[in-house]
Amino acid sequence: MDLIRGRKYSDAREILRFTNKRAAGLIFKVLESARANAEQLAQKDNVLVDVDLLWVKACYADTGTTKHRRRVRPAPMGRAYRERRHYSHLTVVVSSDSRDGAAKE
Repeated sequence: MDLIRGRKYSDAREILRFTNKRAAGLIFKVLESARANAEQLAQKDNVLVDVDLLWVKACYADTGTTKHRRRVRPAPMGRAYRERRHYSHLTVVVSSDSRDGAAKE
């Protein structure tokens, strides 16, 4: 997520498409969803939004609704290992406002 924070939408999209990281595909989907939401809100307010002017204002990952997903994996001699996986929420905020105005505030 640090790779795309503060970049133009088109640059962030290309970076995620060619990054060889496991989370890049999921972040790409969230970025596309943020763009679609921005277009839908603009259409609702009768405002024209150019995708080339969008930039990633904020992106972060934080903990999900439940802390862990618990599973049991088999272990030798009839025992069991506990597997705990963490949930997380990905948030990407895109904006068409100028970056200079946002940096001054």
